[in-house]
Amino acid sequence: MTKLLETQDFSVSFRTYAGEVQAVRGVNFSIEQRERVAIVGESGSGKSVMTQSFVHLLPSPPAFIKSGQVLYAGTNITNHSFHQLRRIKGAEIAYIFQDPMTSLNPTQKIGRQIIEGIRAHTRVSAEIAKAQAVGLLREAGIPSSEKRMEQYPHELSGGMRQRVMIAMAISMRPKLLIADEPTTALDVTIQSQILGTLKRLNEDLGMALILITHDMGIVASIAQRVAVMYGGCIVETGDVLSIFENAHHPYTRCLLASVPRLNENSDKSLAYIIGSPPDMLAPPAGCAFAPRCRHSMRCCFEETPPYTRVSEGHEVACWLSDPGAAAQAKVFMSVWRDMQ
Repeated sequence: MTKLLETQDFSVSFRTYAGEVQAVRGVNFSIEQRERVAIVGESGSGKSVMTQSFVHLLPSPPAFIKSGQVLYAGTNITNHSFHQLRRIKGAEIAYIFQDPMTSLNPTQKIGRQIIEGIRAHTRVSAEIAKAQAVGLLREAGIPSSEKRMEQYPHELSGGMRQRVMIAMAISMRPKLLIADEPTTALDVTIQSQILGTLKRLNEDLGMALILITHDMGIVASIAQRVAVMYGGCIVETGDVLSIFENAHHPYTRCLLASVPRLNENSDKSLAYIIGSPPDMLAPPAGCAFAPRCRHSMRCCFEETPPYTRVSEGHEVACWLSDPGAAAQAKVFMSVWRDMQ
């Protein structure tokens, strides 16, 4: 398959009064056409910063691309101007933000906001744009679409507002849709409906989907491939089955172990990750997860681990996967099995 979007040694920082915050550090990431990729990790791991930097959605200053490049459909768009990116944003790469109430204009009706987006990218009449908007709301799973067009954001539920954001995002039939934790603060039933809608649109429209989340349950239900981020770096990537059944990075395994399971004894303590995420003003010299890892070695604190190929399409950045750490890796695997 053809790579739709790819980053090479991509780094993003923020200039602050305290110094340079290195939010994303040397990331190599890609997504193919029609693919569904989940980016998972704790808050502050760099997930949103990385994806918003693809098309310069972050204010600059303070944000800036420190190094690397972003290739979209084979074209380097890293240094594109505002007007060049405007032809891509919304039309070819669409973004669904975490909180729809901060993305929707509270003083304008839903219909007007969708129509405005349609007419910003196409030369159609107001009547045609309105008909398209009604169809988009229906496509996003909103009943009584004509009625919803005349309502304000505060008159809709959280799930309905998120569906409005989906309708706006797919209005131009983008090739890539990025959804930043689209089910946050929604109940389980609505979460399932929103994820089902995104998956259906991915299949029906043929668009690629990047889903940002920290919920491994959501990853299992929708993703084809997973990229695990920690400390501004991708520490492990692979297809969803390989990650869930054969995760190699201690951080990935800790994330999986912290998910409650219905088939387990309720008296058993839920696993958790000790310590705190790294200070990105002064990120560690070696592996960012080393201070929190029970199996860290001296080399973990001194040098950044290279990527090791686990299987086809499955790579991990961990010294435990190095052939020289076979004995330590055996202990790690034994402890991991006890955690299951």
